[in-house]
Amino acid sequence: MRRRRLVQLAAATPFATPWGLLAPARAAATAGRVRPGDPDWPSDAQWQRLGERLGGDALVKVQSPFTPCLEAPAGPACTQFFNAVRNPYFLGDEIGLTQTLGWVGAWTSSPSVHAVAARSTADVAAAIDFAREHRLRLVVKGGGHSYQGTSSAPDSLLVWTRRMNQVLLHDDFVGKGCEGRAAPVRAVSVGAGAVWAHVYDAVTSRGGGYVQGGGCMTVGVAGLVQSGGFGSFSKAYGLASGSLLEAEVVTADGRVRIANACSEPELFWGLKGGGGGSLGVVTRLTLKVHALPESFGAVNLTIKASSAPAFRRLVGLIVDFYAAALHNPHWGEQIRLRPDNTLRVAMVFQGLSRAEAQAVWKPFLDAVDAAPEAFETEYSPLRIVSTSARDFWSPTLFKRMFGFISTDDRPGAPAGNVFWPGDQRQAGQVLHGYQSAWLPAALLQPERRSALCDALFAASRHWGVSLHVNKGLAGAPAEALAAARDTAMNPAVLDAFALAIGGADGPPAFPGVAGHEPDAALAQRQAAAIGGAFDELRRLVPQPGSYLSESNYFEPDWQRSFWGGNYPRLLAAKERYDPDGLFFVHHGVGSERWSADGFTRKA
Repeated sequence: MRRRRLVQLAAATPFATPWGLLAPARAAATAGRVRPGDPDWPSDAQWQRLGERLGGDALVKVQSPFTPCLEAPAGPACTQFFNAVRNPYFLGDEIGLTQTLGWVGAWTSSPSVHAVAARSTADVAAAIDFAREHRLRLVVKGGGHSYQGTSSAPDSLLVWTRRMNQVLLHDDFVGKGCEGRAAPVRAVSVGAGAVWAHVYDAVTSRGGGYVQGGGCMTVGVAGLVQSGGFGSFSKAYGLASGSLLEAEVVTADGRVRIANACSEPELFWGLKGGGGGSLGVVTRLTLKVHALPESFGAVNLTIKASSAPAFRRLVGLIVDFYAAALHNPHWGEQIRLRPDNTLRVAMVFQGLSRAEAQAVWKPFLDAVDAAPEAFETEYSPLRIVSTSARDFWSPTLFKRMFGFISTDDRPGAPAGNVFWPGDQRQAGQVLHGYQSAWLPAALLQPERRSALCDALFAASRHWGVSLHVNKGLAGAPAEALAAARDTAMNPAVLDAFALAIGGADGPPAFPGVAGHEPDAALAQRQAAAIGGAFDELRRLVPQPGSYLSESNYFEPDWQRSFWGGNYPRLLAAKERYDPDGLFFVHHGVGSERWSADGFTRKA
């Protein structure tokens, strides 16, 4: 009865109503959480008993990796540390670090007091039981790629799934309880701590199949799927969460549940785009494996316009060309518009040969070449390339020679530890500002296209804007759209041709470390410039949706922005599976019931 009434209230409540009023806080949870030094903080003996339950070295007392730099900023240990954080695999293997070191004015990477370095689902359940019984702030980290800082919190207990990284292929998978109700499919089961580079190696390089995952190879599998999950080829294969067949998850009561379309279907739906760390701790995911195309390829172009009016003309050319030739499942990744009147194309393609891709781009390149007084193209013999799809994520000699792929440079590092060079800038970054907005495909219609180009040009006068065309599903196949529609993602993604992104960051830094302090003044200026750019886009699209994993930390209307009309249903799932709010992340489902740090329950 309570849940039925909750859904009735949600359906009748407009977006302007505070979401926290939809489900009252439970009286049993009003005491909040405890910190070190509080009378109710677990004793040494209680921590010891947890360690005994886990066995081995699973319980870790975390030491801050920044201590050597705070003690001796100019010392060799600190120099070595700031060099090391440029390696995403180093960051991922350090229990006290996150891939992003902070966001100026928002959060700073802070190690937990204790961590459970989980090796099994039983270890995760033990950590959850301990956190619930002792009212601890709980944090979950797999790959650690969270711009919002959700895999880091001081005074907390961390569940670290990095060791749970098994990858297992299935020829004929059927979800638990779905026998006789679903056809067997090729699939891959992945531990929560795995990263996409290792999954692509198993599924594509060695297995000859395709799994829809992330574009950045060091992103954690579990976090990406729970956020919805875009990859370079999402225009063809849809969301990563749309390919989810089954998840093993430990909920707030310590129970291990199997969630799929036949068992725990509401939990299953919420895990598909409802955001990581809100409904439970995922320990294993099983994803559909798709047929692999013969080849993948890439297009890389840089075109400089001679003036602002010429650049507005160039914006019109690329938008017209995109609408006519690229708005389909073959194409993904980015078209970037910069304040210095530069257009940068960094796109990928599938289902086409190199010759076919060259033929697609010929009309646009001819139009640019026909106006040498207005446009200067940076020439490269490798501006349109292709490779065997099976080798796309492999560190082949060709890709290493031409700098198309990078490897983990630590002695003894596994050969499969690879990443795209363009993603290395993110390793250890400190964010200054970030915003995103889905742009509806209706803007590509001839009668609205000029207004779109005007808005993009106006935005580029403030800050660079990237159109991530693989992160909007308009133009995708019907099957991919149907799978995405059955997720918790904001439905705006279904009708969007691109996700517009503007971001700014600084090098690895940490407050209090002389010579490595974040530049707060620069961050403030850059955040304001990004805001100006997106104000221009919001004049065209007043209330755009935003992708929660790549969004503004300070998003004011985040429930609507991230989930749209799906938020009431997600809040109902939260009430069902985590009524006392054990799981808390910034701007996660139900987080409006808690203080910003997640320690105090609001009345």
